[in-house]
Amino acid sequence: MSDSQSKKVHIVEVGPRDGLQNEPEQISTEHKLKFIQKLVDAGHSQIEVTSFVHPKFVPQLADAGEVIENLPQLEGVFSALVPNERGLDRAVESGIKRIAVFTAASETFCKKNIGMSRADSLSVFERICKRAIDGGISVRGYVSTCFVCPYEGEISESVVAETTRALLQMGVDEVSISDTIGAACPNDVARVLSGVLASSPVDAIALHFHDTYGTALANVCEGLRLGVATFDASSGGLGGCPFAPGATGNLATEDLLYLLDRMGAETGVDLQQQAEASRYIAGVLSRKLPSRQLQRLDAACGN
Repeated sequence: MSDSQSKKVHIVEVGPRDGLQNEPEQISTEHKLKFIQKLVDAGHSQIEVTSFVHPKFVPQLADAGEVIENLPQLEGVFSALVPNERGLDRAVESGIKRIAVFTAASETFCKKNIGMSRADSLSVFERICKRAIDGGISVRGYVSTCFVCPYEGEISESVVAETTRALLQMGVDEVSISDTIGAACPNDVARVLSGVLASSPVDAIALHFHDTYGTALANVCEGLRLGVATFDASSGGLGGCPFAPGATGNLATEDLLYLLDRMGAETGVDLQQQAEASRYIAGVLSRKLPSRQLQRLDAACGN
């Protein structure tokens, strides 16, 4: 990170939603709430806590309303994913004040993930954004498969740029450019972001990496070089998409924190307390998590 770049970096913690959505065993609402509280205690100011997707498709998040009802009263910290207008109805009923919508740069992935074409998804999200914003709810956006699609292969940067512009024009305040299957390398990040940033402001762009091939941190460095200052991450490296064959866990929050700390960036998140949150959810899941820094810290403690 050069002196000319901002040293304040924002982390969007997605572990409670993206991290847990693919877990085969049901996790209690109580455990989820304790996990979220530990993330708050670590200093996170942006946490995606659940999704209002139909319980039939993602049963792990069927308790979305109950989770939100019992969250600590912290303004602007929590958000939830909304896939359609019925999901928005449930979100409004819950009282959540920030939502996220999601589409894809790949036509095939969009149809498999949310059952709509890209064009139809944008039409639906335009209505969702208007209703949400008119009701005092802010909106974040995701564009999945921005680099490589498991069905279509390489994705054109022009499609990513066009989709990003469309979301911002709807009133979305931030778009997370997502490497859904973790196949991107820094040159891919440079290629795609060059297209995106030609027509969208860098302060409205976030990056979301999975670490399937071990390139997530290298991709973060390329994003920082290009001026991006918001990155999604998941506690312990939890995660995986049920609609993306081959996708493994997200970039681990601990690994991202170590990198940013060493680069002199300010995140407001404490690495040791973050590790405590990951240890807690690892205990609930009865398994070790893939984060390299979490494993290092545990070894140092003799765990």
